[in-house]
Amino acid sequence: MMTEIKLGLCNPPEPIYLYVKNGESSGETYLWYHYNIEQDKTIPVQQRGLTGYLSEVRVTAKEYKGKDSIKLDIVVSADEVYIIRTGIETNFAKTFLLAASQVYDFDKPLVIAATSGDENTVFCRLYDATSKVRVRSEWNPNADWFSIITEIQSRLGASFSSIPLMSEQQTQPKSVAHPQDLRVKYIRTLLNYPLDLVKEYLQFQDVSSPSQLPISKIDSLVKTMCLAWAADKVDNSNQAEDSYQQQVVDVVATGDDELTAIKT
Repeated sequence: MMTEIKLGLCNPPEPIYLYVKNGESSGETYLWYHYNIEQDKTIPVQQRGLTGYLSEVRVTAKEYKGKDSIKLDIVVSADEVYIIRTGIETNFAKTFLLAASQVYDFDKPLVIAATSGDENTVFCRLYDATSKVRVRSEWNPNADWFSIITEIQSRLGASFSSIPLMSEQQTQPKSVAHPQDLRVKYIRTLLNYPLDLVKEYLQFQDVSSPSQLPISKIDSLVKTMCLAWAADKVDNSNQAEDSYQQQVVDVVATGDDELTAIKT
């Protein structure tokens, strides 16, 4: 279908970013906002919903104050292209993913809405834009978020096997990230484990990425990162190992999400 192109002066066709936050400005509350980089200014958005077509869901690595921060980008095509950016571990991201996992026809427009919760939290509600009916899902804090993202991407026409990992400076995927590479990256970021130590470990194994290692070696690297985090929080190394076995390994063996278990 041909769309009319308006000729003349215009703003560059850059996406409009929406950031999620339960905040207050000039006595008025808001749940998401724009950010003006040049003016270092937060611009509250009073509307609580965004209507459009979900076109992409991707994981983005963003550096903040020298540390990696993993974000979920929800790309929506509407009157403009909007990107809702939120932390991968936020309640907004999780409630969005659970609801979106119940949608099987993304050719229909959706309403993505922000709603406030307790203690300054923000949740996502999803609606069918035509019928105004809410897309309901059951809350599951231990869901396999990686698998849900992959499944949603597959329905949107992306790869079945992996999640494109975007850098802040890119508009297209630099590469298709292997699940085991993302696994190590997420856990390293969560625990604030030094990147140099991961690189050193990989060099010692004569590989350039975790996905080139046997799964047992990746498991060992994950354990090393967890025990390093726990080193100054327990009385001895045996206590740390026992805790890791019980609270991570045994929990994951029952089918729970590894990243959630480590965070817990």
